[in-house]
Amino acid sequence: MFALATSFALAGASSFNVILFQPSIIAGQELKPGEYKVQLNGDKMTIKRGKTSVETSVKSEQVEAKFASTSMRYTNADGKLTVTEIRIGGTKTKIVVK
Repeated sequence: MFALATSFALAGASSFNVILFQPSIIAGQELKPGEYKVQLNGDKMTIKRGKTSVETSVKSEQVEAKFASTSMRYTNADGKLTVTEIRIGGTKTKIVVK
């Protein structure tokens, strides 16, 4: 796994924007690079851009120290990057994608 810095802006306690800088897979669907709105509702996360919308199960976790910047953790299988975590800069929150 490796981290990739992303742009991030909080839009509220349960939603924020994130920029994917390269094709990324979430819930089996490949998302093109660009800015997406992420909405959290309990153990569900929806990521949207235009007509593209993907919903997946997640787990929100609190860590001991704040993240200095927002980053995404990926696994790399066959050259395709699958998002496994979103670490929200300026907070102690990480979102684990199931």
